[in-house]
Amino acid sequence: MTQLHVSTISLNSENLHHGHLILVNRQYPIRWQTDDSILLNRMRLIDGTHNNIMLENTAAKMLAKLLKACNAQQTIVPVSGFRSKAEQTDIYDQSLLENGQVFTSKFVARPNESEHQTGLAIDVGEKKEEIDFICPSFPDHGVCQLFRQRASQYGFIKRYDKDKEQLTGISDEPWHFRYVGYPHAVLMEKLQLCLEEYIEYVKNYEFHQEHLLVDEESIEIYYVKATDTVTHIPIVAGERYEISGNNVDGFIITVFHQEARNERG
Repeated sequence: MTQLHVSTISLNSENLHHGHLILVNRQYPIRWQTDDSILLNRMRLIDGTHNNIMLENTAAKMLAKLLKACNAQQTIVPVSGFRSKAEQTDIYDQSLLENGQVFTSKFVARPNESEHQTGLAIDVGEKKEEIDFICPSFPDHGVCQLFRQRASQYGFIKRYDKDKEQLTGISDEPWHFRYVGYPHAVLMEKLQLCLEEYIEYVKNYEFHQEHLLVDEESIEIYYVKATDTVTHIPIVAGERYEISGNNVDGFIITVFHQEARNERG
């Protein structure tokens, strides 16, 4: 496809650390300077029945749609969503006290290294009288497995797999899902890539090179490396586009040439 761009968007270095595709881990911690009170304005309640658990606006909407599609509103419960830095610090310190260093390093991220602080991560579990806050039960059968199978169509990935532990630094967490958006979640699942790998994969499709075309070429994805100051991002013609920093070194642009044929977004 010819890279005919019709506009240019200029973003400063702070934008590198925002968007649905930001990578947050031990190597690339949260770098924004945004106050928690401002972050809360970007969040919304998943619905009115889950103990005031919040997610980033789009992630919350899509999780609600995913639960409805699985008819799981009464059988799968959100356990933990958005956390402030203070909340993440308390959880980490409490786990150290109760579970020790080995367990905590496997299942609890240090403050500013947790996806929960972005509002893009959700822990889910089977609805039970007692639910483990750190490791909720989420088996590989029944409605939980159906949720897992359909998650990518609604923009969610199972973030931490056993065979990717060397890359993610976190042990297998069947209950932890991360919103990255459609079609990125579907691509990651199809290519069997974790987010760390996908960030590198997309770099093969820079603006002046071949772009990544998906969904019968109705969606176009490419990468623009960030500069130290202002990055000028060319936008190709399309019906709409999304830009996300990767929290590493550049921006991922997703251009939709045709509006989605369903409500997945």
